[in-house]
Amino acid sequence: MLLSLSIRDFIIVDRIELVFKPGFTVLTGETGAGKSILIDALVLTLGGRAETGQIRHGCKRAEITAEFDLHALSAAQAWLHANALDATPDSCILRRVIEANGRSRNFINGTPVTLQQLRTISEWLIDIHGQHAHQSLLQNQKQCELLDAWAGKTELARQVAAAHRHWQALHRQRLAWEKHRSQSLQEHEHLTWQVQELSSLNFSAEDWQALQADHNRLAHTASLLETAQYSLEALSEGETAALSQISSVTSRLQALIDIDHTLEPICAQLESAQVQLQEAAYELKHYQQRLDLDPQNLQAVETRMAAIHGTARKYRISPEAIPELLATAQQRLQILEGVVDGATLINAEQAAWNEYAQLAGTLSKARHAAASHLSRSVTEIMQTLAMAGGRFEVALTALPEGGQHGLEQIEFQVSAHPGLPLRPLNKAASGGELSRISLAIQVITSQSGITPTLIFDEVDAGIGGQAAEKVGKLLRQLGQSRQVMCITHLAPVAAMGDQHWQVSKATGTQTAPSPTTHILNLDPPARIEEIARMLGGETITSVTRTHAAEMLQNNRPGEQ
Repeated sequence: MLLSLSIRDFIIVDRIELVFKPGFTVLTGETGAGKSILIDALVLTLGGRAETGQIRHGCKRAEITAEFDLHALSAAQAWLHANALDATPDSCILRRVIEANGRSRNFINGTPVTLQQLRTISEWLIDIHGQHAHQSLLQNQKQCELLDAWAGKTELARQVAAAHRHWQALHRQRLAWEKHRSQSLQEHEHLTWQVQELSSLNFSAEDWQALQADHNRLAHTASLLETAQYSLEALSEGETAALSQISSVTSRLQALIDIDHTLEPICAQLESAQVQLQEAAYELKHYQQRLDLDPQNLQAVETRMAAIHGTARKYRISPEAIPELLATAQQRLQILEGVVDGATLINAEQAAWNEYAQLAGTLSKARHAAASHLSRSVTEIMQTLAMAGGRFEVALTALPEGGQHGLEQIEFQVSAHPGLPLRPLNKAASGGELSRISLAIQVITSQSGITPTLIFDEVDAGIGGQAAEKVGKLLRQLGQSRQVMCITHLAPVAAMGDQHWQVSKATGTQTAPSPTTHILNLDPPARIEEIARMLGGETITSVTRTHAAEMLQNNRPGEQ
């Protein structure tokens, strides 16, 4: 429900603060007083187009703020929570600022938002019906939602939409599988062969390093043997071997230690060197024995290295990258082998379609019954709204392949006058007729409670007498379950309101040359004067005042 509306420097409004109540509120005033400015401000707050011409002359910016009660709108609360905009749990404050430089800023609960976010939340809050735009009943999707709500099948409609999305996802997956099936089979075959080839090398980075070291050693075995033999002769096996020379020097020095004790450390160092050289000679002898001048072993190593180099050149990588290539091919092969086969996909798709068809079939039966009832009820009310002989019908056109919203296309059709064929709602009726038809639909479906606040802009255009009185009664009836506001020029409609606001325009003065719009909440005496003005025009007599008082007395809230 709309709680309050604040308007600053908008068109010819300098500053207005409005507090709204439940029930049926009427807005009246002279032509040109600015009654539609209230609706224009709300439309802007709900995400309508902003223009610098909407800023009051001489001002830097226009600002409109609207506050709504959300305690009965769980879907709106959930959306605000999902978008981190739920600063206050049970209320929502929409704010729109238009700058003179053309910039427009939008806020929800004090947080800057996009224009699309503003429009999204507004769909739950308010519905405006009039001779101009912003009539949701002209949209096929809204017509579908309204019929489902009237039938009490809103939740079933959500299940149908979810089932259709699930079937579509499986359908696309199955088509993609069929399209790429041949390509996937070829890739699987190629990867299988590639994995087998790379695995047969039994290759790793560590093995490659060891293989290179073995090849380098085997390729130089002759040189290593020659050097080892030369070293052994120089150390221990030759005639002038180092060990023999050191042993001889040590013996001669030891013989002189008794003469000069300072030779003792030198002898100790020579003995240690002799031990170290002897150990080196032993290790060198063992190394020489391990060396094997085997051309066949060298050839085997070179053959394996050639195979590794060949594989690396084939895939245009370095030998060190072969293990990574093998791992990548194995992972891709596992993915291909894990893809659901065609039979499984086909069965899953068919099961999803069967579930959708069952849910949509149930919804379709409920829609046909509700459409027949709604058509009769709206047609009946049309007869009292200056459209005698007119017809309303909810057309259900079958969709052979179904859709997200069910097995049929829903379209509201109308014939406003006798003899005219049924045509879509947005093409068959004039602005006033469209408003009155919308009013009839909203009254009948009010129990479904799609939108809590309804605004009707001159729904009484082109009617009078009993039809005007009937419109007023319908609006008052609708106000018993919804918040309803109506701009009207007819006294019978105005007399039905629970609250009455008068819109007036003050002419400019020397200090404030621009005209300004004012809205006054009328008390009973002032209300009699306003309705008398609507009845009698410029000249208000005691007769018109008496008539106005009688209308208010006879049509007071709660009166049928």
